[in-house]
Amino acid sequence: MSEKLDVKKSWDAYRARHRRFDIVDVPELQYLMVDGHGDPNSAAFAEAVAALYPVAYRLRSASRRALDRDYVVPPLEGLWWADDMASFTTARDKSRWDWTLMILVPEWIGAALFAGVEGSDGVRLEALAEGRCVQTLHVGSFDDEGPVLARLHDEVIPGHGLVPTGRHHEIYLGDFRRVPPERRRTILRQPVRAA
Repeated sequence: MSEKLDVKKSWDAYRARHRRFDIVDVPELQYLMVDGHGDPNSAAFAEAVAALYPVAYRLRSASRRALDRDYVVPPLEGLWWADDMASFTTARDKSRWDWTLMILVPEWIGAALFAGVEGSDGVRLEALAEGRCVQTLHVGSFDDEGPVLARLHDEVIPGHGLVPTGRHHEIYLGDFRRVPPERRRTILRQPVRAA
């Protein structure tokens, strides 16, 4: 079996620095995805998380058996957006949020292997091309992200002659269901383009 891929240890896009904003170029990647709407403390959000993980682990097992290739199942990620960005950054009106939960899968996983995985109803395999992004590491509660996001959008991005494109992206570096809020580590990422 080839060396086990662990994106958190080997890819710059999965590393960020606390209180620093870095510009990274993220290649097109493919993910397991589930869409939803509303408060992330809702049952629908918990059900989406519960739908993704079994498929991710079954797909990893299928990769080991069929392709002799192994990897560490990457962390949970989320794309977040709202019709009014203030409801996301400053007002934090969670009832108005839309989201797509995701788990990255390696490029060698194809549609045929995914189609053969049991229990994948409601989960899709889809590519995401973000390109240039600005990201930082937030340590603490999700409810404390607002000021960091406001700084990212109001100061950092315009200060580099950039404008946001695409959706706000979060990467949860630990299992937020088990980690105390003050110790959560989340990469906050925003795709950008030249102004």
